[in-house]
Amino acid sequence: MPTGQPQEPKRQRLLVVDDDPDVRETLADGLRFFGYDVQTAGDASEAYASALRESVQLVLSDIRMPDEDGMSLMARLKALDPDVEVVLVTGIRDMELALQAMRKGATDYLTKPFRLEEVRFVVDRALEKQRLVLENREWQAQLERLVQERTRELSEKKAEVERLYDDLEKTWESTLHALLLALDLRDNETRGHSWRVVEYAVLLARALAVDEATIPDIRLGAIFHDIGKIGVPDSILRKPSTLDEAEWAMMRRHPDMGYQLLASVGFPDVALGIVHAHEERWDGSGYPRGLEGDQIPLGARIFAVVDTFDSMTSDRPYRPACGIAEARAEIRRVAGVQFDPRVAAAFLSIPAVALEAVRDRVHAEALAIEEQVQRTLDPTTP
Repeated sequence: MPTGQPQEPKRQRLLVVDDDPDVRETLADGLRFFGYDVQTAGDASEAYASALRESVQLVLSDIRMPDEDGMSLMARLKALDPDVEVVLVTGIRDMELALQAMRKGATDYLTKPFRLEEVRFVVDRALEKQRLVLENREWQAQLERLVQERTRELSEKKAEVERLYDDLEKTWESTLHALLLALDLRDNETRGHSWRVVEYAVLLARALAVDEATIPDIRLGAIFHDIGKIGVPDSILRKPSTLDEAEWAMMRRHPDMGYQLLASVGFPDVALGIVHAHEERWDGSGYPRGLEGDQIPLGARIFAVVDTFDSMTSDRPYRPACGIAEARAEIRRVAGVQFDPRVAAAFLSIPAVALEAVRDRVHAEALAIEEQVQRTLDPTTP
């Protein structure tokens, strides 16, 4: 037995398996001296039963034992606990068998006769390897838990941002509806005109296979196409009779005023093109710059068709609305003069039922907003 003071007991539990009681007890006593909690077994069945009762961290087992050898025991113990370390004890003549055992999962081997210091070294090394493997696995598990937790937090934050974005978008849409309603009432007194034109413009843009990424900018330009009329006096906007030349000159400035206003706040180019050029005509007779043909931005060419269509199919104080068929016939007639022929053809390909659906839906939405505004201004309104 080694000399010196025994160390403090360690937490690892070891199992020594050997059918030779002298070898078994020598190993057990030496390892206990080194501070290990050691159990013993005289054969493989007893060893397996001991491992079932209480888990072990390391097993030292003789290879050659009656009934069941150490190789078979190792396989059963590994099936029970893949992390258990197995050190096989063998004679010199069994070296090839020991190497084969290591290829099948044994941590190390000892040859008889052995020295206890050598046993201690092999056991310490095996348990250190086990500790590192388990710590690394726990570290990976903690990392995975951390990643999962951060992923969950990010998912919750993303969901919250999406909810806030949806709320903001709904608020934005409601605000735009109210703004367009106010502009309609100030200018042409036609309920829902501006919002219908926006929806018609989206329908037509898709009929032309415009890139979906551009659609929001087309909507934005259609929404704010007449924003420049803020700078036009009500006496001109709401004049019941024909405008004189000076008044027309002022009215023709609204695309430039709208463009300058929105360009100063960084509006997208596609939207700005609609605001600036929505009064231009395919033949160059429009205003404010007299653009013609493809000089006119596509968004403005789209808007020109749907704006005219909505004007023709809406009641005005000075004339009743015409039918969809009549309005489409007029668009077909002036294609190539007032409108881009390709854009006009795409509009005429949209089924009338789709246009009617937009008109009815926007009318209902505009009416609901009017009622909401009225209740806000006059709480006694039923």
